[in-house]
Amino acid sequence: MPIQLSPLLRDKLGTGLWVCSGSPAAAEILAGSGADWLLIDGEHSPIGLETITSLLRAVQGYEVAPVVRVPVNDTALIKQYLDLGVQNLMVPMVHTVADAEAAVAAMHYPPRGVRGVGSALARSSRWNRVPGYLADASTTLNCIVQIESRQAVDNAAGIAAVDGVDAIFIGPSDLAATMGYLGQQSHPEVLDAVHSAIDAARAAGKFVGVNAFDETQARAYLDAGVDFIAVGADVQLLAKSSDALVERFNND
Repeated sequence: MPIQLSPLLRDKLGTGLWVCSGSPAAAEILAGSGADWLLIDGEHSPIGLETITSLLRAVQGYEVAPVVRVPVNDTALIKQYLDLGVQNLMVPMVHTVADAEAAVAAMHYPPRGVRGVGSALARSSRWNRVPGYLADASTTLNCIVQIESRQAVDNAAGIAAVDGVDAIFIGPSDLAATMGYLGQQSHPEVLDAVHSAIDAARAAGKFVGVNAFDETQARAYLDAGVDFIAVGADVQLLAKSSDALVERFNND
């Protein structure tokens, strides 16, 4: 039987949910929700390499595209994530063209990039059970870079134009902080910067996404033409729904 790899983000654009808890059960529940893609967060969550592997296995049987965010744009760490079987890799804090080029290089074997060759030992090739993995590995990967600083917005056109960058994902929270508006993701100047990055990505012909847990803002971004959007996280959804449930009973 042919080995089935996970869907690529480019084929599953749309509504996404965020896995921050590190719980395989939570990941599988979200994967079965009908979401198009799922972000497994290695940057702001207590999730290490072994847990990422467990989360990938938990969602493997679903149509959802798992996207995994590496904590830092580091060649060695990206190599490890890819060997775990991560196919849709999100790289945070990409501020310059050079940052984007480094992320792309880390994702590909020589001569295109600098990825170390260890596929025979790794889940990425299903331990050499994926025929022709080394030759075809680049076709099984999507590189998503994050624009989340004023500097990155200023460089957005160049970042989006980098060959091998498949998609741009905008982080309004960090962007707002770098602009002096900490916690004010809906400040007019922040929104202008987000829309500027959206326009740059679209002009370069790249997919563009954004994080927006506020429904009104999320719908506004969709109207602006984003291709994929994260609208909620496991921990956030649990906190909000449990708060609301307890409040209803406490107020009876």
